Amino acid sequence: MHLPLPARQVTLRARLRVCVCVFVFIALTGTRATCSAGSLRGARVLVTGASTGIGEQLAYCYARLGAQVVITARRENVLQQVSVLALGAQKALYVTGDMATTSDPSRVVKFAVDELGGLDYLVLNHIGRYSFSPWSGDVHHVRGLMEVNFLSYVQLASAALPSLEKSKGSIVVVSSLLGKVSTPFTAPYTATKFAVNGFFCTLQHELAMRSSDVSLTISILGLVDTESAMEKVRVVPYPAGEAALHVVRAGSLRQKESFYPWYTHLVCLVRDWCPFFRDVIIRNSYY
Repeated sequence: MHLPLPARQVTLRARLRVCVCVFVFIALTGTRATCSAGSLRGARVLVTGASTGIGEQLAYCYARLGAQVVITARRENVLQQVSVLALGAQKALYVTGDMATTSDPSRVVKFAVDELGGLDYLVLNHIGRYSFSPWSGDVHHVRGLMEVNFLSYVQLASAALPSLEKSKGSIVVVSSLLGKVSTPFTAPYTATKFAVNGFFCTLQHELAMRSSDVSLTISILGLVDTESAMEKVRVVPYPAGEAALHVVRAGSLRQKESFYPWYTHLVCLVRDWCPFFRDVIIRNSYY
């Protein structure tokens, strides 16, 4: 059924008023992320994708709070440069792992559990390489990216759950606004993030339905200053260190979902209210 023009205009104005109210609410209630040192001191943490970017900053944040940290990534020479122990970690270890394989995710979890005597936090952060470009029809690349960005997350979480059940621990998933809202030039990456959000939102329900003590936090991040997309996007990126601190805080508070920076929450709330303006804004955010 199609509404007459005056009715559509009234509906649009009402939606815009709601959007403004939501914007004001988020702006007034948003707070800067902080971490409680006491809650994380001695915590046994595994951080994936920890050699650079947000993953490296996550490792530093947990270290400063006195956690026991195992970091993993593909490149050993880069992992060796992540100075976690010097920042106050009670214990700091690294293990190389290629998340494109089917064996390394389980092996990495086993290493962390064996070396730390259990696990309190599994922080899933790694991503595979992708080009920021229009869809070219390369299905092989999509399959490979799904293996790294999605299937390895599932395998890591599945391997860690028995230990996390014993410790009443937490899974922290670093996701993206692109897992909530589609944008140009990111089709393979966006597909993996939608898959991640769908799977772990479902897992949240199932953990709650069986009264599990394991918490699951999904952190939705916008553009931060580690992403290759910065060269083509007009949006100002936010610091990786602040994004990491936000993720650590959300996980320690056992939040189900968190958003950084503030505008990501607004975009998710209003994405279906004004689709025309949403799409215009998205398309004009690119060079």
